[in-house]
Amino acid sequence: MSSPADAPIAGPRLRHSTDSLSTQSGLSGRILVVDDTETNRDMLVRRLRRAGHVADAVDGGARALERLRTESFDIVLLDIMMPDMNGYEVLAVLKDDAALRHVPVIMITAIDDVQSVVRCIEMGAEDHLPKPFNPALLAARIDASLARKRLRDREQVYAQALERELEIARTIQSSFLPERLPDLPGWEMSVSFRPARQVAGDFYDVFAIPESDRVAMVVADVCGKGVGAAVFMAAFRTVIRALTEHTFAGRIDERDPGTEVVPLIDFVNTYVSTTHARANMFATLFFAVLEPGTGALAYVDAGHDPPIVRRGDGRLERLVPTGPAVGLLPGLPFDVARVTLGVGDTLLAYTDGVPDARDDRDASLTEGRLLSIVRDSGASSAGSLVAEIDEAITLHGGSAEQFDDITLFALRRLPTSSD
Repeated sequence: MSSPADAPIAGPRLRHSTDSLSTQSGLSGRILVVDDTETNRDMLVRRLRRAGHVADAVDGGARALERLRTESFDIVLLDIMMPDMNGYEVLAVLKDDAALRHVPVIMITAIDDVQSVVRCIEMGAEDHLPKPFNPALLAARIDASLARKRLRDREQVYAQALERELEIARTIQSSFLPERLPDLPGWEMSVSFRPARQVAGDFYDVFAIPESDRVAMVVADVCGKGVGAAVFMAAFRTVIRALTEHTFAGRIDERDPGTEVVPLIDFVNTYVSTTHARANMFATLFFAVLEPGTGALAYVDAGHDPPIVRRGDGRLERLVPTGPAVGLLPGLPFDVARVTLGVGDTLLAYTDGVPDARDDRDASLTEGRLLSIVRDSGASSAGSLVAEIDEAITLHGGSAEQFDDITLFALRRLPTSSD
């Protein structure tokens, strides 16, 4: 559709020929001209090509969208008044398409159509060109848009590279977590691990101690989130597992495991607080050694949310804290505590991301709500209890972004055939 604004390109005569258009920035790009007036299309394409750009043209919005979805362009010069799809409609489609929304769009408008200019900018247009066209203004608009496009392209390349690096980090970190929980006769275990970012500061580990009838378990939370916390998560996990296997291997019923737990945590605390003192990193952790035959559990709770024990008759107990977070300072005091898990009892260990889970109003799930879920649960297995809590966290969070890493670990002692 033609209008008075569809007059052929014209402008004041400059020192150089009005048929020439030079780029001031030296940038060149691939430009698509969208205009239903043939004279405008041809003249714009000629000027752009003389300036060193690769330019092509289509006569309507539908054709423009077809080209943009199959070919790569750096800029779109888009007329507003067109018969099949007007410029507003084309612009709306472009900005709603994740693959195309970053392509700069310069709207072609009448010189006195201020309302249209405002509307286009609000819809996401990069800039506008008034008719009749001024060659110097056209060159300036193209150069500025190309410069911004190149900057956005570099940002996207960097973001994609960073995403690839984080994906590699996520894969590496996942290798530090158990591929599967141990198969422990007379017991069942279940875990839910939900990082808030690509990588997490939370970690858990459950492993049979070599040449022993004991099982070690850890649920921990390194301070902070993201890559830094994830790096220290790997350090904490590696030191704890290696030291545990060295300390307990081969000592079947030789000594009370509680006598070994505190020196082990002391060593981890000293190592982190001295070797990595400048990083100011620490972790809260629940570390325990289980004797499966008796249900005896010796543990250290180092600044961690106290685990919950749900007895077979439904009563809830909280394990007592036994020391500060690990890695704060060398020489901090830790103690060991003990609990016995009977038939039907369930131990639930978790990180603070569970009670701190936020909804879209920034309200937390709270510890009280978690205790209510565990107390009122009809779950008959460790897996169903973890799933029930997990679902409550999801429902509470709604559309809100996950606030913190979330780890849930449940251990339940099963009835035997004689029970």
